[in-house]
This record gives sequence, C-alpha cells and structure tokens, in this order.
Amino acid sequence: MTSAFHRRPDLLAAGVREHELRRRLRTGELVRLRRGHYLSEAPTGPEQWHRARALAAAHEMAADAVLSHVTAAVLHGLPAWDLPLDRVHSTRPRRSGARVGRFAHVHAAQLDADEVVEVDGVRVTSLARTLADIGRSAPFEHAVVVADAALHRHLVTRGELDAAVARGARRPGNPAADRALRFAAPGSMSVGESRSRVALHVAGLPAPVLQWPVVTAGGAAVGEVDFAWPRQRCVGEFDGRVKYGRLLFPGQDAGDVLFAEKRREDAIRDEGLHMTRWTWRDLADFAPVAARIARRLGPTSHTG
Repeated sequence: MTSAFHRRPDLLAAGVREHELRRRLRTGELVRLRRGHYLSEAPTGPEQWHRARALAAAHEMAADAVLSHVTAAVLHGLPAWDLPLDRVHSTRPRRSGARVGRFAHVHAAQLDADEVVEVDGVRVTSLARTLADIGRSAPFEHAVVVADAALHRHLVTRGELDAAVARGARRPGNPAADRALRFAAPGSMSVGESRSRVALHVAGLPAPVLQWPVVTAGGAAVGEVDFAWPRQRCVGEFDGRVKYGRLLFPGQDAGDVLFAEKRREDAIRDEGLHMTRWTWRDLADFAPVAARIARRLGPTSHTG
C-alpha cells in the first residue's frame, strides 16, 4: 500500500484549517482511518486496512510493545484467511498486563531480542515467532494456511519453526502450535490448497505428494497437479478462480484458459490417471469429495 498516513495534529500544524480538513474528507482526498488518523488513499481490502491501522497504532504503543500474532503476519505479507482483523495485536515482554480492548489486543509474554525484527519502520515479531503465536492461538486450519504460505515463499525454515515452538514449550496452546507447524508444508501454493490438505488429513486420507509433475511414457511433460497419490495413479486438483486468472496471457479470456485446462486434463487422464476436482464450495463439506478419492485409492486408503 502506497497511501500516505497523516495525523490530525500534523495536518493542523502544517497549516491545514478545520474546514479544509472536513472538505478533504468529504471529497475523498483523505480517508479516515480512525479518530484523528487519515490516509491519502483508501486501502484495497481487509488486510490492507489492518496493516494501515497497525502502522498507525505502532506510533502510539508502549515503548516495549511489539506488533505480533495476526498483525505481524499481515505486515510480513502473509495471508490472514478468516482470522479476525478487528483488533491490532501487540506483545509486551512481561508476565502480566494482557488486555483486550475495542481496537487493540495486548499480549503479555516473554520476548527475546532475536524474536523482534523491523518491517516498514515498526517493530514486529520475527516470522517464526509470529507463526508459533498464531499456532498457539488460532484454529489448526488457519494456522496451517499462514505457515504454508511462509514455507512456500521460503521466508522461514523448518528448523526456525521447530526452534520457535521449542522456546514456547511452557506457553498455553504450544502443543497446538507444534501440531500445526509440523503439518505445514512448502508445496501448497494458495489458501485453497492449504485448506484442501487439511481437509484430506481430517478425512483420514493418505498424505498426497504436492505439485506432482505428470509426464508421458516417453518423458514429455504434461503438466503439474496439486495433489497426487502416484502409486494408486490418482491425482487431485483444487479449482480456484484465482488460479485461472494467474494463467491468463495478454489477449486471452477465461474461455481460452478453460479450454486449455480441459485439454490438459484430457492429457493427464490419457496417462491412466484418475482425476478428482473440487472447489471452494466443496471445502465447506468435503465428505463427498473425500469419498470419491477414497474409492479411487482403494480399500486401504484411510490412514486412521
């Protein structure tokens, strides 16, 4: 986000009169972020709004406070799928003093010097500490989505995640963080693929190979599938609209991409692979999809 941040006292000190301030708000030249805080341009989505609020709040927090949890994840550029963004989260390195207000959630916890980094000029928890905090406080699926994205973008290593969890061994929720971060994997390329992995796991299906390349008997590349069980010749694809948007070339429309995708799917099936597809809507009730995959995997497909 490139929108400039302004505080009311600074604008008045620069010579902007009250009526001029009201006019700029009325015409949209300024956008109210919160009382006394303005932006020169409206953010484009919930995560960008949260980021703007966090940067504004950072200048008014206690000197020892560090932005953390989902707020740190947003500042690190990670997806905050379905995580509440109504409060700015921060952590103070003390044993007590945690509080939840209308716009702020202040946590009290030990915070080592190497667990603090600077992003956009403000202090935030390191990526590994951020993911461990989210793992301790958010549902499993939500924590996996954020951690998958960090691993896929090579922003954090498995060793760093293990160390972050080990440091918090005595903190509430640490076993949950351990489960979520151990499950996280670098092969998921989107929120939908991460949620799909969780759905497959909850259904008791064997862990798939992620981003599996399909080749012909002669060695020619056919394409890459999101999920695969190579031994059973079974593959799966999560279909999100964003995926097709990413595949568009100049001059192409969605129909061109869908036609190309149909040809790709036919080529995959020609290699004797059984394909199952699912969408965002299927993730809300994954049982029918899981049953189709289980039938194709055979009688020993369930791991539970």
